[in-house]
Amino acid sequence: MSTEVTSLMELAGDLAGTYRRTRSSGEQIDPKVAEADLAAVLRDGYVILPDLLTAAELDAIRDSVEPLLDQRGRNGFEGRTTQRVYSVLNKTRSCDHLADHPRVLALLDRLLMPNYLLSMLQVINILPGEEAQFLHTDDGFYPLPRPRKALSGATIWAIDEFTADNGATDIVAGSHEWGNRLPESAEREPVVMSAGSCVFFLGTLWHGGGANRTANARLAVTAQYCEPWLRPQEAFTLSMTRDTVRAVSEDIRRMLGYSIHPPFIGQVDGMHPKRLLESGAQPL
Repeated sequence: MSTEVTSLMELAGDLAGTYRRTRSSGEQIDPKVAEADLAAVLRDGYVILPDLLTAAELDAIRDSVEPLLDQRGRNGFEGRTTQRVYSVLNKTRSCDHLADHPRVLALLDRLLMPNYLLSMLQVINILPGEEAQFLHTDDGFYPLPRPRKALSGATIWAIDEFTADNGATDIVAGSHEWGNRLPESAEREPVVMSAGSCVFFLGTLWHGGGANRTANARLAVTAQYCEPWLRPQEAFTLSMTRDTVRAVSEDIRRMLGYSIHPPFIGQVDGMHPKRLLESGAQPL
């Protein structure tokens, strides 16, 4: 029998043979709910998913991240009156459930290719007096012309209530279908939502942090995701220790890059990256 390969995709199962693709926890979500979320995203570029976190979960996040808020932004984009925490997965487990929430994964399962990646997980605390961030798109740094299909998706989780005055994220509804230039007529609309809610939006949607005109800070967590064939913003395979990778959920582990995008994107020394997590594997 001939074993000649005529297409690279005929190799799709080779490296993943030992470690088959795990099922996404997004499959737990009622398909009718997921399809309604998807319809809103495709129509408007975003959807608000209300009240996904409990008061206890919110308190745990606040308690774990507030001691980490010791630096302010370095430029106008980060916000000079905004505190940010990077490499969150290395510093606390309290935000894991935001990165792998089934309601979010159900959307990503429908928008991106299998084995999509976590691009970034970050804490953002907008302090009183911060000015509005300039409008931007999250996958605009990938040099492909618009209009086009989104290459990424993002969530911003309200740990504190988002109001029109405290720095709620501003969006431009429908702008995910626009070209490369932002029209002067674009109108910012604040995403008002209760604490524990999140807004999911496409990487092509124009948005930006709002101005904080109140006396209180506005705490949020953002998780961004990208197609499996793109380079993520955060180099998780360099920043994450293997002990941390073993501690996170299978969904997060897959999204960190311990997965194969067929036929062989993500391989390590010709093998599946999960081999590095086996006992006896060489340490970092």
